[in-house]
Amino acid sequence: MNSGTPLLAIHGLCKAYAGPVLDDVAFELRAGEVHALVGENGAGKSTLAKIAAGLVLPDAGTMMLRGKPYMPRNIRGAERQGVRMVMQELNLIGNLTVAESILLANLPHRWGWIDRRELRDRARCILERVGLTDIDPGCLVKSLGVGRQQLVEIAAVLAQPCDVLILDEPTAALTAPEIERLFAEIAKLKAAGTAILYISHRMEEIQRISNRISVLRDGRLIATRPAAELSLDEIVRLMVGRELGEAIHRDSATPGPVALRVEGLRRGDAVRDVSFKTRRGEILGFAGLMGSGRTETMRALFGADRADGGEIFLSDEKQPARIRSPRDAVRRGIALLTENRKEEGLLLPLPIRANITLLCLGQLSRAGGWIRATTELAAATRWGKLLSVRCHSYEQHVAELSGGNQQKVMIAKWLFRNCDVLIFDEPTRGIDVGAKFEIYRLLAELAAQGKAVIVVSSDLKELLALCDRIAVMSAGRIAATFRRGEWTQDQIMTAALSGYLDQ
Repeated sequence: MNSGTPLLAIHGLCKAYAGPVLDDVAFELRAGEVHALVGENGAGKSTLAKIAAGLVLPDAGTMMLRGKPYMPRNIRGAERQGVRMVMQELNLIGNLTVAESILLANLPHRWGWIDRRELRDRARCILERVGLTDIDPGCLVKSLGVGRQQLVEIAAVLAQPCDVLILDEPTAALTAPEIERLFAEIAKLKAAGTAILYISHRMEEIQRISNRISVLRDGRLIATRPAAELSLDEIVRLMVGRELGEAIHRDSATPGPVALRVEGLRRGDAVRDVSFKTRRGEILGFAGLMGSGRTETMRALFGADRADGGEIFLSDEKQPARIRSPRDAVRRGIALLTENRKEEGLLLPLPIRANITLLCLGQLSRAGGWIRATTELAAATRWGKLLSVRCHSYEQHVAELSGGNQQKVMIAKWLFRNCDVLIFDEPTRGIDVGAKFEIYRLLAELAAQGKAVIVVSSDLKELLALCDRIAVMSAGRIAATFRRGEWTQDQIMTAALSGYLDQ
């Protein structure tokens, strides 16, 4: 098949849930190309990808694969025809081992019994392709952080041959070294003739690896152009239909009194004697490589994981706070926006309204515990509009929203709770470029109101733009802390690697 003939062709594709999601979309994907699909949250990107991968059936339209009619009824049907997808939301089974997850579709066996040695050896080779040489193939998936689970899911797809590979936000939870390794694999697949549909909100990635870019807006295809012909500003303008304006830029500010002080926090090898403090009116960032202990530190601080030792002090209290569970943390005014929204941050079968108000039902209840429905809906609407949640109704189930809009609902939930210490773990994961700037401004406003804000992010540029200070973690310890105006990207990366140099 020559490079000009589409390997996958889509015509007149339509899909609606509570309202239209895709409207008469035409799209082509050629062999040996990376075709990027961009758009705001809720534009229809993931829905189009799921239809192509057999996860969702369209209401109207046709698809052709290799010049023949193609309409898979399920994901297995698509995979049998060489179409595979890495989804934005993790779909691994936590109680399986890493090796079992990677080779689940093709487990090596002998006389009807799984060949465990062969399973581990083959899984180890596949893991090396995505840079996970330090992961035991026999460990359970649920023991890994979200970023590493994402890489395991990518490895599972790479373990199987495919003609069409769909990647939906594959780098959302990855750090720079892991992204580079993934891009190297994409280059190999592209050279071998694989057609790659790439969905991402990271515009620099889109421009770097794409041959062509298609823009969706409100369920319609706005434009398809060669990547070399589109500037970043033009991509954004096509996505949002307007000029975006300037990104947030924070100058150095004088912070207030200490809001949180952590001393000697420990949890196994993941968190090793971590001490830091953050003040009211300050945004403190946490940088580091995947597995450096950033998320594990925040979970231990919040009581989501039981710490082995250490003390947590709030404001000017002389006695340490007793935080043994998330309930204790929330009662003491600490919020944690988890990086794993699907399993830990949201109740997907419930409506948007219930998810936003979940932590504040006492404020919305009459005597006897009955919830005032009108008051609850008004509160949910207020916070949903503040975060620009795109939905047809606040009674719509959260599971029906795009990943980015789910993220906004989770943020709205914590803002309504009005905690004094706000921990945001990957706050812009899966959020489009326009919404990212809205979140940045919101975080700056929270700091200006006197909140203590902690931001954990794999996006170093995000931390550099937002933070007053950046703590860099390496191998479970804080390797260095930099103030605004005193840091460089090279210094931060050197600190991030420092804990692994002697290992």
